[in-house]
Amino acid sequence: MTQYWQTAVSDLDTRKISVLDRILIGRSAAMQQLKQVLSVVAPTEAPVMVQGETGVGKELVCEALHTASGRKGDLVAVNCAAIPADLLESELFGHEKGAFTGADQRRIGRIEQAQGGTLFLDEIGDMPLALQAKLLRVLETRRIQRVGGRGEIEVDFRLVTATHRALASDAEAGRFRADLYFRINVFPVSVPSLAQRTDDIPLICERRSNTRPR
Repeated sequence: MTQYWQTAVSDLDTRKISVLDRILIGRSAAMQQLKQVLSVVAPTEAPVMVQGETGVGKELVCEALHTASGRKGDLVAVNCAAIPADLLESELFGHEKGAFTGADQRRIGRIEQAQGGTLFLDEIGDMPLALQAKLLRVLETRRIQRVGGRGEIEVDFRLVTATHRALASDAEAGRFRADLYFRINVFPVSVPSLAQRTDDIPLICERRSNTRPR
C-alpha cells in the first residue's frame, strides 16, 4: 500500500511539474529546484511569499502556482505599489453605493473577485500599515466588509504575495506589521535571477521568438 501511494504521489508531482513547465521556462538546476518546490506547495492552502529581484518573473511564478493548484476560481493580481494608498482599500475590499463621493454604484473588490481562486498581492511591502491591519483580520476571519458596507462577506482564496524588499527587516523596524509578516511568510519561495540560470537564456529567446507576432 505504501508503494502504491508513493507511486501515486510521484505521478501527481510529475503532472504538476508538466503544468509548471508550460508557464516557467527553463531547465537549469535552479529552475528545476523552483518547480519542484512549487509542485509541493501548489495543492496546499499555505500562503506563499515569492521573493526575488525586480524583473525575475514573480507574477509568472504566481500564475504557475495557481494553475498547478487546481483551484477553480480566478487568479486576481493587484500591484500594491501602483495604486494610491487612499484608493487601495476600495480596490481590495470593494465598496457600496454612496460609500464616498463618486461611489455611484456598488463595486466588487479584488478579494471577492478571487473567490475560490488565488489573490496575488504584488509589492505588498508598499501597503500602508492601516490597511495591513485590515488584511490581517481577513486572513484570520476569512471575512471582509466592503467600504461603506454593514454586513460581512465570507471569502475563500489562496494568498500569494511578492516583494523585492527585505520584509523581515521592515517588520523589525516597524515599517511592516510583524504579525502580518508571519501570516504571509508561511512558505517563502525564492525566484532565481537570470544571472543564476544563464543556461536558460536560449530557451527564453526561443519562446519569445515563437510567440512574437508575425
